[in-house]
Amino acid sequence: MRAMLLCVGRLKEKYWRDACEEYLKRLSRYGQVELCEVPDAPEPAHPSEGANRQVMESEGERILSKIRPDDVVIALAVQGKTYTSEEFSAHVEQVMQKGRLVFVIGGSLGLSEKVYQRANERISFSTLTFPHQMMRVIFLEQLYRAMKIQAKEPYHK
Repeated sequence: MRAMLLCVGRLKEKYWRDACEEYLKRLSRYGQVELCEVPDAPEPAHPSEGANRQVMESEGERILSKIRPDDVVIALAVQGKTYTSEEFSAHVEQVMQKGRLVFVIGGSLGLSEKVYQRANERISFSTLTFPHQMMRVIFLEQLYRAMKIQAKEPYHK
């Protein structure tokens, strides 16, 4: 497996970084998984729809600069398709045959329309809203679970 988790912003809290590093270490036995962070844009003091759109577009340009033309891009979005862990595992196994997988997590305002247009698909882990820092950990845990399922290794349910 070749994959990248492409995120907006840095993890400032040590506990989030530690959790991500633990799952990246576990995932290393199944292939190369890279974590790539792009700088977040400062949010305006008095946000408006236009100002928020500018922030998302700025972050979107940074995201798109890290994506190669042959990457399979999967945007994590509330409006995306949902899977069970087993279905997600099978889906990842299928799409990873097409090339490097790039999973994208936006910043606090979400992803720009240009990022959604570049994405090959959108997936959702829940209709609930999670902090983007927590979503990194949730995503990496689910990717690890998917790899364990593919390898037919036991993992708690």
